[in-house]
Amino acid sequence: MADFGHETERLVLRDWREEDWDPFWEATNTQAVMRWLGGVCDAEKRTGARHRLESYRKEHGHTFWVVERKSDRSIMGFCGLKRCNQQGGPVGMMEIGWRLREDAWGKGYAREAAHASLDLAFERFRADEVIALTVEGNAPSWGLMKRLGMRRRADLDFANSDFDAETGTIIVYSIDRKEWSGVRA
Repeated sequence: MADFGHETERLVLRDWREEDWDPFWEATNTQAVMRWLGGVCDAEKRTGARHRLESYRKEHGHTFWVVERKSDRSIMGFCGLKRCNQQGGPVGMMEIGWRLREDAWGKGYAREAAHASLDLAFERFRADEVIALTVEGNAPSWGLMKRLGMRRRADLDFANSDFDAETGTIIVYSIDRKEWSGVRA
């Protein structure tokens, strides 16, 4: 399988390299970034996450790719596509996800990377529909979902306390191919 790479105006979405992991975890495994993602990861959780990200690419041809800023080649976090595998959720559906370091917030990087990922989902990977998962308290995340043209899918919400023990619920947003074509028009 050829290495994946996709460029936007300011970013490169690409496959993971061995040297990416330390700067990724250093920048994103913080209280602020991990607030709605189950908390800061210990070594065991970091290893598990790495194996999952690498397995998604092997199994499906896509993953949550490294997001690298073109101007200085720094690792901003990840964004990309996987198949939903959250216990209790819409397993098997194409899912978009992102996680960026705190100093990248509010600069449009997440939207730029997510827009490119949705283009890839529908054009390259032939998805019919793409979902995104978050929790009610993570307003910046579901706010981005709405700005991307995704709509709330309460019918797909599910019980899972991995990310927000207080509510124990993961909420779902969705966009299909036709809706995405309208957003892009």
